[in-house]
Amino acid sequence: MRKPSIVLVAGLILGPVACAGLSDTAAAQATPPDGQPRPTHQLNSIKDVGDALWQCWVPPPLDKSRPGTQITVLITFNRNGEVMGEPRFTYITPGIPAEIRTAYQLSVADAISRCAPLPFTPALGGALAGRPFAMRYDDTRGQKGADISWLTTKTS
Repeated sequence: MRKPSIVLVAGLILGPVACAGLSDTAAAQATPPDGQPRPTHQLNSIKDVGDALWQCWVPPPLDKSRPGTQITVLITFNRNGEVMGEPRFTYITPGIPAEIRTAYQLSVADAISRCAPLPFTPALGGALAGRPFAMRYDDTRGQKGADISWLTTKTS
């Protein structure tokens, strides 16, 4: 499976953001169980942040997903690696049924909750603090050319 794209969106001024399309109940279900792995080394680049969030992502089960789905989330961190506000979903592949859309949104919100706070180096924390960036997740499971080793490692 390809790694997600990460794009720094510098200079955006945002008010409070919410998990678009998620009810309070659904957003509460995104809380990860205790004992989930978090990044252990300090993150020093945007690529490190993307890799850490990617490793925390568990896509929805195959029966609640659709091959080829893409979802983009806008996240803002403070200098300590804590998420400011709530993630804002800015894109999901068009034509996805509501149940599948919600499953993807929950899986991405869960990955962010599971990883945060991220262990930023002081330099990265200072550079990213308050600057939202977008991260795209691509679900390429079952598609030609997808990395099957990821699927067996991540879902077993």
